[in-house]
Amino acid sequence: MAQETIAILGGTGDLGTGLAIRWSKAGHKIVIGSRTLEKAQTAVENLQKISPDTPAEAMENKDAAAAGDIVVLTVPADHQLSTLDYVREHLTGKILIDVTVPLVPPKVGTVQLPPEGSAGKRAQDLLGDDVMVVTAFQNIAAHLLQEDVVIECDVLVAGNKKAARDKVVELVEQAGMTGWHAGPIENSAAAEALTSILIQINRKHDISHSGIKIVGQADH
Repeated sequence: MAQETIAILGGTGDLGTGLAIRWSKAGHKIVIGSRTLEKAQTAVENLQKISPDTPAEAMENKDAAAAGDIVVLTVPADHQLSTLDYVREHLTGKILIDVTVPLVPPKVGTVQLPPEGSAGKRAQDLLGDDVMVVTAFQNIAAHLLQEDVVIECDVLVAGNKKAARDKVVELVEQAGMTGWHAGPIENSAAAEALTSILIQINRKHDISHSGIKIVGQADH
């Protein structure tokens, strides 16, 4: 497998940290980006406390986006567009994996999609066709990514270019999960909305991390 550089913008949280650990184990080089170099360095220090065998380089977001063969956005929804606008010149021709879920506190258990239809769609609208936006990982319990466990949740992968979706499905599998082609970027709305539904299921049924599985595949 060819080693690629994966830049995780906002890699200071549980999701970015977990993806960094799993993709590093799969042989990729990891860059952690944050709003300042100091924050990125702190994130790398925290990552190495959790997983000492996960090497990662710290960079400010714009430098991280420039360094990445593939760029991953794991910032809170409120910072999605401002972060993308800040780094957009370094995203041209690249795959951007956007994991944004537009949860609106305090009613995070209620589906509240943005006027554009989904966070994924508004990212694609902002960046234009020169950037291949692909959405994924919205329904994964982030803390599980940091643990050496089997995650019982599939990943819906939406984006306008099949080749870009193919690549992200491959990365999902390298992170230990099953990825499924979910169609164009507009279909990201379904995965984003599912997060609020899974939150409700967790609350009402005392489940720590409910997930989704795609069934019906023939046995091989």
